Amino acid sequence: MSLPDRLGNRSVLDLDFNGFSQEFHGYTMVQRVATDERPFETPSSDESGLGRDSPSDASEPEAALVVPPDGGWGWVVVAASFMCNFIVDGIIFSGGMLLTPIQKEFNASDGQVAPVNSLLAGFYLLAGPFVSALANKYGFRVVTIVGSLISSAAFAISYFATSVEYLYLVYGVMGGIGFCMVYMPSVLTVGFYFERWRALAMGLALCGSGVGTFVFAPLTVALIDGLGWRITLVVHAGLVLLCLIFGAMFRPINPVRVTLASQPEEDASRRHEQAVEKLNSMLKLHNKLDSGISMPPEMKFTNKVSPHTWVGVANNTRYPTAEEVFRGSNSHLSRRSSATASTLKNHGSKPIHFIAVPVAEKDEQEDSNGNNDNVEPLLPESVKVVKDVKSRRSNVDLVARPLYRDDIFFDGSLARLPQYTSRTSLGYHLHVTHVPTQEDTHEESSGKCRVCPEAVRRALATMLDVSLFKSPTFIILTISGFFTMLGFFVPYMYVKQRAEFNGVGKASSVMLVSAIGVSNIIGRIACGLVSSMPKVSPLWLNNIALSAGGIATMMSGLCYDDFYQFGYCIIFGLSIACFASLRSIMVVEYIGLEHLTNCFGLFLLFQGFGALLGAPIVGALMDMTKSYDISFYVSGGFLLFSAVMCYPVDYISRWEKSRNKLVSTPKV
Repeated sequence: MSLPDRLGNRSVLDLDFNGFSQEFHGYTMVQRVATDERPFETPSSDESGLGRDSPSDASEPEAALVVPPDGGWGWVVVAASFMCNFIVDGIIFSGGMLLTPIQKEFNASDGQVAPVNSLLAGFYLLAGPFVSALANKYGFRVVTIVGSLISSAAFAISYFATSVEYLYLVYGVMGGIGFCMVYMPSVLTVGFYFERWRALAMGLALCGSGVGTFVFAPLTVALIDGLGWRITLVVHAGLVLLCLIFGAMFRPINPVRVTLASQPEEDASRRHEQAVEKLNSMLKLHNKLDSGISMPPEMKFTNKVSPHTWVGVANNTRYPTAEEVFRGSNSHLSRRSSATASTLKNHGSKPIHFIAVPVAEKDEQEDSNGNNDNVEPLLPESVKVVKDVKSRRSNVDLVARPLYRDDIFFDGSLARLPQYTSRTSLGYHLHVTHVPTQEDTHEESSGKCRVCPEAVRRALATMLDVSLFKSPTFIILTISGFFTMLGFFVPYMYVKQRAEFNGVGKASSVMLVSAIGVSNIIGRIACGLVSSMPKVSPLWLNNIALSAGGIATMMSGLCYDDFYQFGYCIIFGLSIACFASLRSIMVVEYIGLEHLTNCFGLFLLFQGFGALLGAPIVGALMDMTKSYDISFYVSGGFLLFSAVMCYPVDYISRWEKSRNKLVSTPKV
């Protein structure tokens, strides 16, 4: 009996190659993405399309894709994100105002009281990977609302503090985790809503940090003078509770369904022959691999089961993107870099079309998505965008996770990315969106609650993957970020106290922190404009800014004239604005877009530890020296050292890339 006869109309022939399988349902070839738990299972009746409206419903590859509205409700999200940053960063950066009254009430030293605010700032960053993982599963809205409740409760309970240790745990740790649950979703959701205007939207949202610093510094001082530090914390708790309202505005975006267009029935025989021929060629290739024939590294098959991490699933980069699914590579390769992903072979000659469903909600589809008639094709094949077509399957089984996108932490202009400029708009989203596994989709559709769902574990595996420490470039950037954060919060916490100690008027000393906030706003805007120039290196802009901020901090104690102190605060605010604005751009340029999420997860940990340790170190120095000068010398030295570390990054990165190229070159 011939192979076509044995296949029949509904037979399935599975070829289990390392990490994926291809099935032949009748005359239609389907590429399935294997899970780590079930890498080579034959689909059940539900997965294969049996029992659905038509027997061919699942006969084609599908993927869920989020297309940013790039406007509409997105601007409401920007405003809500602005207010979240306004409140959270405003309270954190004005936290130094609380230290003196707390120190007096509990008769504590500078070193003892410093951790109160440093724990708040530290856990605000340290919890980042874990909060991002929760947002990946439960959405930005839910996590923000829960975070506002936690942080508001922490501040309110701090009213009853009986010791600084009480404040460490409640105000610092509990409040910091709650703040992180507000901050992370408020930043990530803006990038999820915007494409063309992403840089502008992110800039507007993050300006809330500078405005909050400007407003909260004098407001906190006025509240302390009039009501005391305990009532001030209660007022802060009430303001934080407003983030519940702002978080409710983070409306989730419904994904669109992406699938292959159906083919005329007369092409079935030809496509079936191509499928069988492709199967035979894959078998021959697999036999060669088993025989030990050397293959190029980029064409090597992965292991039977993808490498697992401490959370039980693989790094997100081990999973194929939607583009790879539809291109239908002859083999499931190890995760390709952005430079090699475009070399995948096209999936025969099958065109691709998109069955559109509402992006945000039905009544906003046209406003938020624009005119679908102008949508350009995704891949080199001909495409068709079908408007107002009722999907054959409900939206419940569509899973599109934020952290499954490579660019979710990128806050610059997408025009800087070659992956974006070399593709059409929708083609770019296919390229950066990794597909969920069957287990992930099943968890979403079943609604069952698990202690640690796959969406959470996969996000943690991606953000905390330590394999990136093999890269010298990454190590330098990470350690540099740690030292930057060691000196980052010291001026916020002590510049007012130092000024008053050295005879500066109270009104002027309070406004010093506000001056940092204003210059931070200007710095973000200016840095965004300058970094968009193609000939401007973000690395050198970052190095110059941090060097200037470090030197200015070390020299800030030479004179206590109002003009001199305000000048220092402006320089410092500009320098940290550049650091915050250029981080993701530097990662993409020197490490790659596909590693951005991994980098930021580890960055948040190291920067969190830096923020946690910086103020206590300076506080201990003040206890020993009884002077602010040494503390600001050390803080400025941390900033300067972090900049000097990054000076050779450009050369080290080029050496690393050339070394990797030599290693990956197949030996003759």
